[in-house]
Amino acid sequence: MMRRTAEPFALNAARRYRVCLAWVCACIAAVGVGCTSPRDWIANGFKVGPNYRKPCAPVAPDWIDANDKRVIGDPVNATAWWATSFNDPVLNQLVTEAYTQNLTLRQAGARIAQARALRQIVVGNFFPQQQSVSADYSHNLSTGRGGDRHFSSWRGSFGLAWEIDFWGRYRRAIESADADLDAAMYEYGDVVVTLVADVAATYIDIRTLQTRLELIKLNVENQRQTYEVTEVRFRLGESSEVDVQQAKSSLVQTEALVPQVETALRQSQNLLCILLGMPPEDILGILGAGSIPDVKPEIAVGIPAATLLQRPDVRRAERVLASQSALIGVAESDLYPHISLVGTVGRSANQFEDLFRGGSGFGSVGPTFNWDILNYGRLAGNIEFQDARFQELLAAYRQTALTANLEAENAIVQFLKNQERFELQLEAAKAADKTNELITLQFTEGEPIDFNRVFSVQNTKTQQELAAAGTKGDVAQSLVAIYRALGGGWPSPYLRTPIMASIEQDDDSDSVEEIETPPAEEESAEDEPAIDQVLENPVEETTGD
Repeated sequence: MMRRTAEPFALNAARRYRVCLAWVCACIAAVGVGCTSPRDWIANGFKVGPNYRKPCAPVAPDWIDANDKRVIGDPVNATAWWATSFNDPVLNQLVTEAYTQNLTLRQAGARIAQARALRQIVVGNFFPQQQSVSADYSHNLSTGRGGDRHFSSWRGSFGLAWEIDFWGRYRRAIESADADLDAAMYEYGDVVVTLVADVAATYIDIRTLQTRLELIKLNVENQRQTYEVTEVRFRLGESSEVDVQQAKSSLVQTEALVPQVETALRQSQNLLCILLGMPPEDILGILGAGSIPDVKPEIAVGIPAATLLQRPDVRRAERVLASQSALIGVAESDLYPHISLVGTVGRSANQFEDLFRGGSGFGSVGPTFNWDILNYGRLAGNIEFQDARFQELLAAYRQTALTANLEAENAIVQFLKNQERFELQLEAAKAADKTNELITLQFTEGEPIDFNRVFSVQNTKTQQELAAAGTKGDVAQSLVAIYRALGGGWPSPYLRTPIMASIEQDDDSDSVEEIETPPAEEESAEDEPAIDQVLENPVEETTGD
């Protein structure tokens, strides 16, 4: 009696053992037919697909102008470069307002929220993918004869299906989502870098145009006096009408520059308004008068590898590459069987009051096995696609690093050569001003002098002074270009991380979170340069060797 009972039990145990062994062998064989070897699968933490490693990027070992004493190899401190470089409270406030109000930056912040939400979805797939509670009631009628052919059915159950992450499909998907979130953060940083640089560049444009407008008006007044003297001399018979008309032509030609510069000034104001997230309006009253910012002749740029590879756009390209690497593993996991655990528990009875009594419960649990064995052409093609996409993004990452190196080198040489160009242009402007002073004195004192020479000297003075003002602005603009190329301005303790909650639409400016303004020394009204000093050298002189 005992023998008959033990034999079926032993047979069932042996059968279960063989089934389990067959499953293990099948899984190992499945790894063998895929792209990842069993050894790599185990070494990868039981995940198929490649393990990502950050690739190298082609960056120059040093700057081309590293031997120039103005190019300093110290680490870059660009967290608040706009404040430390220009020391302008108005510019500091503009950067702060742009950070809190710029709509392009808000779009980038919303994309971070999207990436974070998508990551939550992907992480949720790691746990039981299907979870459901169901309940139903039906009143039934049988087709037989006799007895009570009417009966009811009450049923309630809870079921779940959990695909075991045997091949790392969901863990690779989480890796990809993590990298996508990082990429969204770096994209936000890239927008911050661009925004700060655009605000500074536009502000310098406005100050340069204001200076040029002042110089034009001074030259108009100078030429108007010459024109009036010419008219007096014509009435006295000391000059011809040709001189009068030539003086008038020179005056009107210079006056025509005023609306041209005023148009450019208004356009720069409008651009600044858009950067501040506000409709275009006249903001000269807010900006007030000011001069073209001065800069120091030296700049710390670090070394290319330590500086350029930290740019937000370069780091974003690297994170996008990491995300794609994980997607190769997701695609490869489709080559292998999907092993799931399915279970259901519930209660069923013909009467509601019997639903919670003994004997009404039921349940089931067991594994499922699904293997797309006839779709290897499609699955293998998807793996090849994901791998080719990885190669494309790898080239894009390296190209981004090369472009960063190019932009930095161009900005550095512009900064250095613009300083030299401004020194020469300033000397030319001073010589033209002195020449104009001498020839105007001779002309007003009635000395015989060819008016063509007066006309030529005054026009040259106007052109040289405007060129010097533009070159002074170019020096400041090239400094902005350097910090843009080095990724300056992010991360910055003065520009806080955006709140990734839902962005509320609120037109009340009082609701905008106040951002700490970078430190800058306040300038008194007495420190502002007079109009005759607008062409002073913007490069601060340093003492010592």
